[in-house]
Amino acid sequence: MSGQTLYDKIWDSHRVRDYDDGTSLLYIDRHLVQEVSSPQAFDGLAERGVTLRRPDAHVAVADHAVPTRLRANHLPRGLAGDQISRLVRNARAFGIPYIPMNDRRHGIVHVIGPELGFTLPGVTLVCGDSHTCTHGAFGALAFGIGASECETVFATQTLRQRKQKRMRVTLAGQLGTGVYVKDIILALIAKIGTGGGFGHAIEFAGEAIADLSMEARMTLCNMSIEAGSRVGMVAPDEKTIAYVKGRPLAPEGDMWTRAVETWRNLGSDPDAVFDREVELDVSQIAPHVSWGTTPEETLPVTAAVPDPRLEPEPDRRARMERSLAYMGLAPGTALSDVSIDRVFIGSCTNGRIEDLRNAAAIVRGRRIADHVVGIVVPGSAAVRSEAEAEGLDAVFRAAGFEWRDSGCSMCVAMNDDRLRPGERCASTSNRNFEGRQGQGGRTHLMSPAMAAAAAVAGRLTDVRNLDA
Repeated sequence: MSGQTLYDKIWDSHRVRDYDDGTSLLYIDRHLVQEVSSPQAFDGLAERGVTLRRPDAHVAVADHAVPTRLRANHLPRGLAGDQISRLVRNARAFGIPYIPMNDRRHGIVHVIGPELGFTLPGVTLVCGDSHTCTHGAFGALAFGIGASECETVFATQTLRQRKQKRMRVTLAGQLGTGVYVKDIILALIAKIGTGGGFGHAIEFAGEAIADLSMEARMTLCNMSIEAGSRVGMVAPDEKTIAYVKGRPLAPEGDMWTRAVETWRNLGSDPDAVFDREVELDVSQIAPHVSWGTTPEETLPVTAAVPDPRLEPEPDRRARMERSLAYMGLAPGTALSDVSIDRVFIGSCTNGRIEDLRNAAAIVRGRRIADHVVGIVVPGSAAVRSEAEAEGLDAVFRAAGFEWRDSGCSMCVAMNDDRLRPGERCASTSNRNFEGRQGQGGRTHLMSPAMAAAAAVAGRLTDVRNLDA
């Protein structure tokens, strides 16, 4: 019998029972709760008169709808304010720990989970948000769920799930200058497509993984969903253990010692078998930017906008034509000639301290182009405080950026930060779908360093060529 993968080990250790239809009942250790997906779940509990099985296994925070400027102590008006108010009321009514907007622990769920030590290796963790795969960077089995599933977790602390196939993405080589983990995941999605990981739990492995920080691993796993997979994972190692140690909700004392012993044995066995293997040499990757309306439509910044007429497959050709029409781009245009209007640095993909350091290093001593409006939105209050202690806020302000409070901000048009129709944005977020950042807004995905370089140049540009 062959060995087990990381995914197998966590699945088996949380399997309560199996069913004849091939599904299994899994125990769920942790549940992150936010304002968008939870209202229907709470309403369902109230209608049935059901209480929570384990209130301490949940943490609630508003992130999608919160304002990131002029926040003070007031709620936004309209739907956003209603969503936040309902979360506050529901958390209080059901006894769930709630983190207010102006709390020093506030932030995007997928940033504060690891910061608090709520995210731990070997756990099952869910949230009503597709980018829950972020937490797989710690060797957790983490995935997004729907409102009805949120209700089930509240009531039973379990979920009925079908086991995924196993896929290993081996990253070889070392990243070159000016190339970052965001370029890795964009290059991977361009290679395998937005459906390349469908039905598979992805484990990232290889020598390049060992070199990545925990922040970078979170970026990598965060965008697994953009490759079609609900699950992205990295086996825990000494970097993982060092990151978790001392976090507010992390184990202590003898529990810590026992936990670490377990975590060190979570990695896939040498003889584990994967259903699909993909290899990528990261040393061959250049900085990437998206040109279309899916993360798959991405190219090195040194390339030109593709020509749909050269695409032999009719359906793909039609998709390319629609993407170019929405993006307002002409085939053959050098990507480095595309002018931008806005720059957004933040999100659960790239709003951590390492991301802000990388962007600040590019704009230090420079000014953003006169026609560009740039905002920097830390992923959490803790990241904001750390950045301010390092003087990064002063660097961004001096360069002409707005410095904001924590929140999802312009990653998703559910708050005050959004693009106007026709505006073009260099964005560090995870999705470039039509209308994702605002109706008619045009999104180009890239790394924080590339976004900072675009702000300075006023157009998409290769960060490696920015004047010293």
